[in-house]
Amino acid sequence: MNPIPANKLLWEEHLPGGNHWSGRLRRGTALRLTDLQGGANVSALFFNAEQPLERYNMPDTLKSQHTAFLTAGYVCQSDMGRVLCSITADSLGWHDTWCGVSDAAMVLAQYGEKRYQQHRNAMHRNGRDNLLIELAKWGLRARDLVPSVNFFSKVVPDAEGALTHLPGHSVKGSYVDLRFEMDTLVVLSSAPHPLDANPVYAPADVQLSAYRADAVAADDACRTQCAQNGRAFTNTERYVASTGVAA
Repeated sequence: MNPIPANKLLWEEHLPGGNHWSGRLRRGTALRLTDLQGGANVSALFFNAEQPLERYNMPDTLKSQHTAFLTAGYVCQSDMGRVLCSITADSLGWHDTWCGVSDAAMVLAQYGEKRYQQHRNAMHRNGRDNLLIELAKWGLRARDLVPSVNFFSKVVPDAEGALTHLPGHSVKGSYVDLRFEMDTLVVLSSAPHPLDANPVYAPADVQLSAYRADAVAADDACRTQCAQNGRAFTNTERYVASTGVAA
């Protein structure tokens, strides 16, 4: 892992396993997610911070980049053909885009019931409720719950297309860096992946580290990954210029 220079670091926060977080990340800022224990899963949603009706679009992101997963060199595109964030560094090479999040019924069936009244912060949480709690803080609701990116998780298909979660994909210290190309509302859940077959509820802790990113060069790997990415960056830059958001 390349360390973040001290003069670029803005803040750090610890996200316990099974919990949730949200915040605004400004254009020109990067966020590093680090798996602190191994086996983490971070379900992420991205919205235009100024106009949250514009948000991460999984189908457009995948088809425009001719991929089924995300890793360094790829971007998360909005439904307006703009770049919300770019993946500038990644120690794993594969992050799930298909499977969405767990819900209360799934967690109850797999892990049993542990309510806050009896277990406090050791309660069993699920991805859907985690994301809804954070969305509500920004005036958003269930209709805004779109397909997420599941960072640190990998799923593999069998010959018939059935998907299986790959255990051990993310080890302690695995990380991914996201560079934000527009002011973005980021919503995260660290609850287990919906296909995680572990019978024990043991979501891993994650470190969030925000830092000032370098300017996007003309030959930036994310910008030049494919022609559609180049157009998406141009669309983003024109939007930023038209809205007066600082570059």
